[in-house]
Amino acid sequence: MAMASALSLSQFPVSGYICFPKRRAPSRSFCIRVMSETSSSTSSSVTIAPPPNFKPPEPKRFAIRPDKIGEVLGAALPLLFRFATGIFVSGYSFSVVSKDEIPPDQYALDLNGITIKETSKLGPRPEKYIEIYEFESCPFCRKVREIVGILDLDVVFYPCPRNGPNFRPKVLQMGGKQQFPYMVDPNTGVSMYESDAIIRYLVDKYGDGNVPLSLSLGFLTTLTAGLGMLSRIGKGTTYTPAKSPPKPLKLWGYEVSPFCKIVREVLVELELPHLLVSCARGSPKRHILYQKTGHFQVPFLEDPNTGIEMFESAEIIEYLRATYALQ
Repeated sequence: MAMASALSLSQFPVSGYICFPKRRAPSRSFCIRVMSETSSSTSSSVTIAPPPNFKPPEPKRFAIRPDKIGEVLGAALPLLFRFATGIFVSGYSFSVVSKDEIPPDQYALDLNGITIKETSKLGPRPEKYIEIYEFESCPFCRKVREIVGILDLDVVFYPCPRNGPNFRPKVLQMGGKQQFPYMVDPNTGVSMYESDAIIRYLVDKYGDGNVPLSLSLGFLTTLTAGLGMLSRIGKGTTYTPAKSPPKPLKLWGYEVSPFCKIVREVLVELELPHLLVSCARGSPKRHILYQKTGHFQVPFLEDPNTGIEMFESAEIIEYLRATYALQ
């Protein structure tokens, strides 16, 4: 029964193909791409603005707002079923050091006065952002999001919720069928379906060529990815009518974080394209966020359409719905 429930999360066949375009499309910034793809559903008269008198909340590390406790606990279930796959960046290592060894502008993990320095060994970095079309409640898509975190890749996600008017039709136009995930790498001109093929491609191109064991178990990998989503079944699946942003939002986070997951569910439901800045444990981008804000905590949202930057998952969700959902 559990197996059937997990697999029912996928609304698409598992077969697919790889498409290698003969000619690379002209290079475009991702901001322009979003405008061209979403302009059909957004009136030029629609104004995108934060709620009146909106003020971003102060970050509260590891605090859960009482009304979100159930959601966060449910979103943490994949940690158990997926053995925390994606919590560490490739080549992760740590060492206990003196606090004096850490420069003041660098992030370090502090555990009850013990300072832990985290490092990683990353592969080649793509020059342009990889693009992935997917949706939150799909176990095949989760597998790809996990490898994105392990490889510490920054990816533009184009959400494809059921009945979404923009990006599901776009995938059909580009690849010939509405099957997810679908990846486009503008650095090589490669596009492809099939989660396992995408994982293999990303590991070969931007990693060390080795697929992590927890992502190489075939049906068992997909099954555990599906089982981990049972507590959030239906979330991040169906389109909620929303304004289309002229520019993609930017979300700092990583797949394993339950706080990031509940924010991603809303981004998908509202069909809001977003650049995910991956920052799992060991990511050097933790230092960048620390330098930018004086604090490391995820999720952290940057909305270039309104100028809002904010921490705190519960308030981010409220902000997204108030700013983009059509009443």
